[in-house]
Amino acid sequence: MELIKRHKALTAVLSLLTLLGVGCWVYQLMFGLSVTGMSNSVSWGLYITMFMFFVGLSAGGLIVASSASVFHIKRFKAVAMPAIILSTVCICLAGMFVLIDLGGIWNVWRMLTGPNFMSPLMWDMCVITLYLVINILYLVNMKKGNDRAVSVISRFALPCAILVHSVTAWIFGLQIAKEGWYSAIMAPIFVASAMDSGLALLLCALAALKKAKVFNTSKDLFASLAGLLATCIAVDAFFIFCEVLTMAYPGAAGAETLAIMTGGPTAPFFWFEIIGGLAVPFCVLVFAKNREKAGLVIGSSALVIAGVLCKRLWLLFTSFVVPNVQGAPGIATDAGWAMAGAYAPTLPELAIVIGVVSLGGLGFMALSGALLVPAAETETVPARAAKPAAELDFDPQTA
Repeated sequence: MELIKRHKALTAVLSLLTLLGVGCWVYQLMFGLSVTGMSNSVSWGLYITMFMFFVGLSAGGLIVASSASVFHIKRFKAVAMPAIILSTVCICLAGMFVLIDLGGIWNVWRMLTGPNFMSPLMWDMCVITLYLVINILYLVNMKKGNDRAVSVISRFALPCAILVHSVTAWIFGLQIAKEGWYSAIMAPIFVASAMDSGLALLLCALAALKKAKVFNTSKDLFASLAGLLATCIAVDAFFIFCEVLTMAYPGAAGAETLAIMTGGPTAPFFWFEIIGGLAVPFCVLVFAKNREKAGLVIGSSALVIAGVLCKRLWLLFTSFVVPNVQGAPGIATDAGWAMAGAYAPTLPELAIVIGVVSLGGLGFMALSGALLVPAAETETVPARAAKPAAELDFDPQTA
């Protein structure tokens, strides 16, 4: 709570936005999902977009933290706690967006009393619950300094982090009726974007915590994480290239969907993600000198996060542009196919989304203030030369 007390203005703004979001959510409960921009032709909107987005942000943080124990990467252990805090907050926000999209909390009862285990949606609910439990156990044992328990939990955390985003991808990838979603590499695409967006958010959070004098990250570690981000961006770009190439190949079935992505209503999101979210950050971070400049790393990380958000937008809405059944009940056809798949979020939707994100900001500040070691304390660690040779994080042969 110390961090919240020290930044009263930011806390007040986030609290006000959270209360506004709660008010709009109550308004939605009273009048139903008709207050949103969703319709029969576009049944998933901004809430599901943000759900996908925050699941990815959460998975990326937990993968970095658990890799420190699983693969014995000593450097990453230094940022394991803020990574887990970030992961926990993000998965809670993802779950909140699912509950909001249901239209009413009482609909959760139907999911519990009549589960359909053939549905990926049910798989997702189970794995997200498990994921949250693992995050909480991770936080508790790290705070207690129980390294043995942390090591055991990390063995389960890493595959669960990959699974949680894979299951989310299968919700879309197994939809044979939607050409833009039905793909065997949808899960790898989601996992790759989770890695780069989650790592980018972690870098931004570490920079903010350092500036607030809550947690200190060394320049070497910050640059190392930026290098890993460049690698993740390259992998993400490769998977997208494979998908686009398959759709663009002469005679392929995805030509119409690709045309909408590159020149249709969702084209601005697609091209921003390709240029701003992948090409530009990679060209910046691929050079070691740039990775040593905090401003360039933070700017590139922000572009990656925005690019992945744009990816979620074009991925979701491209397949809604053309309805499966033209002229189906509840779908307007007077204005043509473009009108049939039209969607724009309403003010209540936007206010609810901003409110949920603001609540996440408050949660991150509270947990960081309670669980992280202040920067002044981390800076008093003995110098490298005073450490035993076995603990030094370098190869003596190259020293």
